[in-house]
Amino acid sequence: MEKIGFIGTGVMGSSMIRHLLKAGYPVHVYNRTKSKADAVIAEGAKWCDTPADVTAKADIVITMVGYPTDVEETYFGETGIFSQADDHHILIDMTTSTPTLAEKIYAFGKEKGIATLDAPVSGGDKGAQNGTLTTMVGGDEGTFDAAKEVLSVFSSKVMLQGPAGSGQHTKMANQIMVAGTMTGMTELLVYSKAAGLDLERVIDQVGSGSAANWSLKNYGPRILKQDYTAGFFVKHFVKDLKIALDEAERMGINLPATRQAALLYEQLAGKGFADDGTQALVKLWWGE
Repeated sequence: MEKIGFIGTGVMGSSMIRHLLKAGYPVHVYNRTKSKADAVIAEGAKWCDTPADVTAKADIVITMVGYPTDVEETYFGETGIFSQADDHHILIDMTTSTPTLAEKIYAFGKEKGIATLDAPVSGGDKGAQNGTLTTMVGGDEGTFDAAKEVLSVFSSKVMLQGPAGSGQHTKMANQIMVAGTMTGMTELLVYSKAAGLDLERVIDQVGSGSAANWSLKNYGPRILKQDYTAGFFVKHFVKDLKIALDEAERMGINLPATRQAALLYEQLAGKGFADDGTQALVKLWWGE
């Protein structure tokens, strides 16, 4: 059984690590803040002091960090993954990052004979906890085939979308759709409350018809409970939407609805809610 290295023990990463441990994989972990790895270490993961140390002890190295700058440092830094990786490794970046960086990692790995994949996920904290993430993959088919079993441990759907960068492009398409459903859900609730409707009943009925969507089902009830804890951080969604819009501009296409969603989320972050979950968008109307 392959030895797994996992870098990034946040909300998503910790749940994914637990699934790997339960499946019997040895898992070595690193996180920039060690205390955030304490829970998975208590459950059997082994701590390493640097990404390079993780790589030295693993066959497959998975990264799930915050921003493209973090990805770059994790792979290319002085004590980064590439300082220890060789041709027996498979490196899988599951951070939502830029297609350009995914292509850079792939090209560097290819030159050194090191297999890489970009494999961002959708499904949020609940998907990670339940092992039902959707994993969108870019890279070579042979590498994908070799890694699919491991990725399936915490995913309900794993698909190769094309060459390096294609996983990240698919995640951008996903985030464009999520932006639309989050703004739609928020305005649905704002409108329904202003009309004096029972919001629980509205969610129940609308969620059974043609307006049904993942955001309404999963985040609508959280909003009614005033639960704004992060399954997915506002600050990370701002990052994702900026990547999507930058890529759209590069391809010469205009995405006005996504641009408006990005402006709303930037406004939300600017009001001090960057560390809330994306369902906190309703605070622009309802305050605290």
